[in-house]
Amino acid sequence: MPRSFVNPALAASLGIFMLLAQANASEVIRHKIPGTDFPVALAIEIPANATLVNFSGAVPSVIHANQDKTSVAAYGDTQAQTVNVLQGIEQSLKSLGMGMRDVVKMQVYLVGDPAKQGHMDFAGFMQGYTRFFGTAQQPLLPTRSVFQVAGLANPGYLVEIEVTAVRP
Repeated sequence: MPRSFVNPALAASLGIFMLLAQANASEVIRHKIPGTDFPVALAIEIPANATLVNFSGAVPSVIHANQDKTSVAAYGDTQAQTVNVLQGIEQSLKSLGMGMRDVVKMQVYLVGDPAKQGHMDFAGFMQGYTRFFGTAQQPLLPTRSVFQVAGLANPGYLVEIEVTAVRP
């Protein structure tokens, strides 16, 4: 019967490689967009052992109770609504033992702002968004799409956001 020879150094190296591969296989991998500091991920790889948690679309809550609940004035401009919605999403994530760092995908629906001649206020959205993503405290970025839509369930809403988070 032939004897097999196993190089001890090769076996040790292979063992270390396998351990590193296992450790990395359980981590979410976020790919940056090359050549830019735009606060969105190009792509995200999610390990097979992770659980995806899909959240329903979140809309703003009233911030000016003295205003008509069907008016933009009751909810604020796009920036204010974005911050309000992301604060709500943050609370929903916390209720499930997660945080904004666990968000891997975001879909944003913006209504044209009457104060902007019916155009979506992307700059206002970004001012609110960058308070939560791409900061020193929370540098992890999701993939993201932003759409202008004709309207949302309440005429006062300018923003609705859906997120998917990952629980490793």
